[in-house]
Parts: sequence; structure tokens; C-alpha cells
Amino acid sequence: MNARRPYRREAEEARRAALIEATLDCIAEGGPQAATVRAIALKAGVTPGLIRHYFATKEELVAAAHETLMTRLTEASAARLDELPADPVARLAGFIGNAVTPPVVDARALSLWAASLQLVPRDAAMRAVHEATYLAFRNRLEGMIADALRAAGKPATPARTRRMAIAGNALMDGLWIEASLLPELFESGEMRSIAIHAFARLLDLNLPE
Repeated sequence: MNARRPYRREAEEARRAALIEATLDCIAEGGPQAATVRAIALKAGVTPGLIRHYFATKEELVAAAHETLMTRLTEASAARLDELPADPVARLAGFIGNAVTPPVVDARALSLWAASLQLVPRDAAMRAVHEATYLAFRNRLEGMIADALRAAGKPATPARTRRMAIAGNALMDGLWIEASLLPELFESGEMRSIAIHAFARLLDLNLPE
């Protein structure tokens, strides 16, 4: 029995992940209202009863889907940073650039994000997930800002880095939204350059592109 447990655990994790993917597909195609238990089950190729084996409620499943989406965007923003020089300033610039370029910039991801935001004010589970994923991204950004400021010999008090992370996150959100909505309006690499230059001004740092 013990030898079979890892396989069963992996199979259950894969089934749970498939249900989350089906939920994201349903929301992308028709908004949150389209993510019914029946529609999700049909998309995943399972029975509605199986969904309840993994998620107590549909709301719990939708919240898990939102968490997956936001975690992926954060991870994509941090992708390949280890390939950069061991320089906190260069790593911060890379993180900023990734956050406003593909694959983070993506029309489907934006539509899923916007659809999920409708639920945040009125759904406690969604609010909790949104707060946790927002803080995960912002805290990661704040840590990178603090490291970059210290490397440049500049003040990096908690109050200062927190405010800069809040402002910087809002800046990147705005650029990400416009680049995802209307990519044809911007030249290749333009959003990356704008974001890095704006952060350079915000932090009074020389950030490499």
C-alpha cells in the first residue's frame, strides 16, 4: 500500500489541477457566471459529483483558480532572473521588465483577472485569495527594491520600500492592463523601457534595460 500512495497523491493533484484549468477556461470564455459546476465538469470531462470531492463549493474552486492565475503571473515575472548577473539592481530591472511583457502581458490573463475582480468585494474566499496573491507579489517587489537600494548605497527603510513597492506595483498594473488590452498600439520593447525608466525615476536608481 505504501508504494502506491505517491502515485495516488500525484493523480489526485493532477485531477485537482485539471478542474482548476477547466474553471479558468470557463471564466475566460463567458465570465464568472459561465463557471457553473455543470460547465466545469463538462469541460474537465468528469461528473459534477467528482468536483465536490476536491472542492466543497464552487466558490472555493473559483477562488483556487484565481490563486493559480495570480501565482503564475508572479512566477512569470520572476522567470529567468537567476540568469542575470548577481546584481540586485539588474535583477530588479529584469523583474520589472518581465512584468510588463509577454507571457505576463496576455489578453486571456487580463480577462481572467478582470472577471475575478468582480467577485472580490462580495466573496470572502476570493477576497482572501486576492489579498494573499497581491501581497505575495508586492512583498517580493519590495524585497527586490530594498536589495537594489542597499546595493546602490541608498536608504532602504521599511517605510520607504513599502511605499515604493505600492506605487511601483500600481505602475506595473497600469502598463500591464494597457499592453494586454491594446498590444498593437505599442512598439516592441516599449512597455519594458517605459516601466524600467519610470522605476528608475521613482527609486532614483540607474536601472539597466
